[in-house]
Amino acid sequence: MMANTPDSLASPIVPAAAQAPRKRALSRRSRSVLLLIVLLAAWEFGTRFFNVPKFLLPPLSDVLMALYRGLAASPFAKDGLWLHTFITLSEIVLGFLAGSAIGLMLAIVISESEMLDDLLRPYIAALQSLPKVAIAPIIVTWLGFGLGSKVAIVCLITFFPVLVTSIAGFKAVDIDRIDLMRSLSATRWQIFAKVKFPGALPYIFAGLDMAAAFSVVGAIVGEFVGAQAGLGVLILQMEAQLDTAGSFSVFVVLSLLGIVLTAILRAIRLRLLSWMPRDESQGPVST
Repeated sequence: MMANTPDSLASPIVPAAAQAPRKRALSRRSRSVLLLIVLLAAWEFGTRFFNVPKFLLPPLSDVLMALYRGLAASPFAKDGLWLHTFITLSEIVLGFLAGSAIGLMLAIVISESEMLDDLLRPYIAALQSLPKVAIAPIIVTWLGFGLGSKVAIVCLITFFPVLVTSIAGFKAVDIDRIDLMRSLSATRWQIFAKVKFPGALPYIFAGLDMAAAFSVVGAIVGEFVGAQAGLGVLILQMEAQLDTAGSFSVFVVLSLLGIVLTAILRAIRLRLLSWMPRDESQGPVST
């Protein structure tokens, strides 16, 4: 009896300790969902109670009805959501992939050469300070109203966050680890692949998170400037008709696109950074 007592006492403690983080996460999600329900209820009943004009702020039920009509339309209907969502999503994905890839590759080259770093850093700072929204009309003028101009705008907007955070990540790698690899006669590529790149991944993903949010904004800005189709064009058409509920339904779709992109990046980050503590892999990075 005495020999079995410690095991019998310890057995229920381990599962409880293992489930504690999961319970805390579930509690946080429950509070977030509850807050969302309260805000949506306040929106619905507040607009009706105070008699807010629908062209200023429509009730939530009208927005949901407009969203339903847009989703119930034919996938190829020009007044539906499916066709415009596909076009905008194509611009976002292509521009995000191109801008992130170019930014990461240039960051690798710059971080490996002090001469290039000193040479290009002033130009990077100057180009980064330019308002991308002001450049959008010029890009549309150069490339036309098709898909290419919107992809170029998204690429330009997503390029700089990835570039700057990646350079910061490569520069922040522990020098002692690099010296250790050199003492083991590691090649330059081995040092980069085994030390620099894994150490810079949290910074890189911080830049990708910002780039994902900016890519949605860039696509809509490009469509506002000049486009034949897309969610930005749909917003302009609805605003011209004072269809505020329809505009809000497009905002819901854009929010969902941003959430999906962020969730995909989060899953990839957790997969690649499983060797790091959770708080380090998910925390924000300041540059």
